[in-house]
Amino acid sequence: MRSFIHDDFLLRSDAARELYHRYAAHEPIFDYHCHLPQRLIAENHRFADLAEIWLGGDHYKWRAMRANGVAERLCTGDAPPRAKFDAWCATVPHTLGNPLYHWSHLELKRYFGLDAIISPASADAIWRDANARLADLRVHDILAANRVAVICTTDDPAEPLADHARIAGLGLQTRVYPTFRPDKALGVNVPAAYNPWLEKLGGEARTTIRTLDDLLAALRRRHEDFHAAGGRLSDHGLETALAAPCSPAEAAAVFAAARAGRAASPAEWAGFGAFLMLEFGRWDAARGWTKQLHLGALRNTNTRLLQALGPDTGFDSIGDFNQARALGAYLNALDSTGQLPRTVLYNLNPADNYVFATMAGNFQDGSVAGKMQFGSGWWFLDQKEAMEWQMNALANLGLLSRFVGMLTDSRSFLSYTRHEYFRRVLCNLLGGQIERGELPDDLTLVGGMVRNICFANAREYFRLEVDAAYR
Repeated sequence: MRSFIHDDFLLRSDAARELYHRYAAHEPIFDYHCHLPQRLIAENHRFADLAEIWLGGDHYKWRAMRANGVAERLCTGDAPPRAKFDAWCATVPHTLGNPLYHWSHLELKRYFGLDAIISPASADAIWRDANARLADLRVHDILAANRVAVICTTDDPAEPLADHARIAGLGLQTRVYPTFRPDKALGVNVPAAYNPWLEKLGGEARTTIRTLDDLLAALRRRHEDFHAAGGRLSDHGLETALAAPCSPAEAAAVFAAARAGRAASPAEWAGFGAFLMLEFGRWDAARGWTKQLHLGALRNTNTRLLQALGPDTGFDSIGDFNQARALGAYLNALDSTGQLPRTVLYNLNPADNYVFATMAGNFQDGSVAGKMQFGSGWWFLDQKEAMEWQMNALANLGLLSRFVGMLTDSRSFLSYTRHEYFRRVLCNLLGGQIERGELPDDLTLVGGMVRNICFANAREYFRLEVDAAYR
């Protein structure tokens, strides 16, 4: 059986098809948030087989496989690559209705030119034909074929930027920039992990960290290093915004206690974290950066498997935290001193879509079009239904026309099809409104907005250097 992925996939009206094929399909990709390993870009990695490129690091697929009764050794364990691949092929028919069914067939068609429906019956042919294609498909080929103009990786300030320096010297048309992600700086509640991290941070910052002032100086130096490497974005992953800072003296005492091995209490952690988050916001504003706040994930709920497999292996979920008051207080604290940077707010609980969209509107100040962004559907929400929810909320409460669009938020180089998926959903949404008479039948007007959302808005908003081929 041939694939259901055809030229007009997800496009249910003439207007949708016209918007997609004329205005969206050929735009470059501005991937301003992802978790791609920069080392693989620096090395122009060649993947050993389909299992490595398709299943390695992909916790979306691992979750589906576990739900289908697949043993862990076939997900993250030591099973042979072909056995893992076969386990995935046996799982795919059970993912009907899950976006993984769409994504996997898009990946198979776009990267390997294969129209097969994924199943155990097609596994042999897919393994043979895709692996043959992989022999000529390295990382740089993937980026060029997808017209990826910009990649912003996610980087711990305690880790080196050597791979970014190597990439910068390769002459790629795809520009690759680091993103400052200092989440571990807040880790005073777990000194056993925090203190070794501080030693690594001190090494990268070329200093010794004994006091809170030392910590701030080291982080500020790394912020400078990221800026020198071309980075213009920061990122933070939190359950909620932290907006009730302790005093500098209290923060110093909390830090000293953690340095001596005493874990901070929840209240101490929150006050210390808020103290740092305000500092980070001021640094971003001073350098003209954009801050990203990823809020709402309930992480590592399965402690048994966390201990066995580590974080980011598929045991996180949507949280149901109260968001509005703390988020408003955090943004207001920076805005009240004129130090609120451009900010992208990502929400993981769709129940809070209107909270986030209206909160962004509270802090638009006329200085930059779309300064405060209600970010793209994230993680569990980067599928058709939730993308529509996010875009409808933004359109109803803000300016969809200023939206900076899609990101991959992925560790997989095959995830660039998610941009195609998003663009088809966007065009179908707007095309349907045209067909129903809710928008004017003016494809130049609506198509111009589509084109901007796909690429130009992000290019202008993030102010990162783009190769001449994509300007």
